[in-house]
Amino acid sequence: MPIAPPTAAGLVDLDDLTAAVGVVHPVRRKPLFGCPATWHDGGKPFMSLWGDDLVFRLAGDDLATALALPGAATFEPAAGRPMTGWVRVPRTASSHWHDLAQQAAATPLV
Repeated sequence: MPIAPPTAAGLVDLDDLTAAVGVVHPVRRKPLFGCPATWHDGGKPFMSLWGDDLVFRLAGDDLATALALPGAATFEPAAGRPMTGWVRVPRTASSHWHDLAQQAAATPLV
């Protein structure tokens, strides 16, 4: 299933969140599955736009809490192919994105 292209608002949100976590963690922007994403500098991705939603790589209680948000779901870049430890959080829950970005940036690289 193809994804919708990111909206201008989504790109601004990702840029703002990348700048916020970049104050504490060395990060860089590069694509993930063809979508704008934020990576640990020299490491793994931890946040990406997916259409107008954001996806975050989390673990433990942070992952469980994110999955409990209204509309959130395990991230599946292709139908039936879930990515372990990744959660898709819709724009309707964007008030949680800043905290999730900080948690994702602090999630240990495994």
